Amino acid sequence: MQPMVTATTKRRTDKLIVEVCDSVGQFIAWWGFKAIHGRVWTMLALSTYDLTQAELARRLGVSPALVSGAIHELQAYGLVRQVDSGQGRSTAWQAVMDVWPVIGDVLRNREWVMVETARSALEAALEEVELAQGEGELDYDPGRLRVLLALTETAQAMLHMLVSLRVPRQAEHLGESLVKASALLRALRGLT
Repeated sequence: MQPMVTATTKRRTDKLIVEVCDSVGQFIAWWGFKAIHGRVWTMLALSTYDLTQAELARRLGVSPALVSGAIHELQAYGLVRQVDSGQGRSTAWQAVMDVWPVIGDVLRNREWVMVETARSALEAALEEVELAQGEGELDYDPGRLRVLLALTETAQAMLHMLVSLRVPRQAEHLGESLVKASALLRALRGLT
């Protein structure tokens, strides 16, 4: 028989879990999403059982309407799923733990575009500066443009590699992947 958890221990644990949810929410907001997405997903991910929207709102101390909107957006991203056939806020939800496809999509659709825009701009500027060199002295250093272009291309190659990765579903295989990633980073440092 398992010992009973005291009310004090439960309150302290609940408070710490909400702090974890808030931290993930802040990170998600830094990425340009809504903090509530990270908070709701994390609460579902850490809970030992499926939660309704009403229970999520109570645990997180937010309005049911805020949770409802977040649940529908998270479902559209494929990050939560309905686990019963309940209606409205009485439906139980669970977190989808395989978040890598969503992260990969974000990296491809946002970061890749930003890096490609920078690479194209650097390439065009370098070409123009090299063409203009024969006409006299310019205010811009083509060697530095080449360095920035090379750095951008390296960042793009690393981003491509990251997007191409498939994070293992099982935590015991994650350590192996991290060891391989560390070895790759050491090898890349040796090239510079």
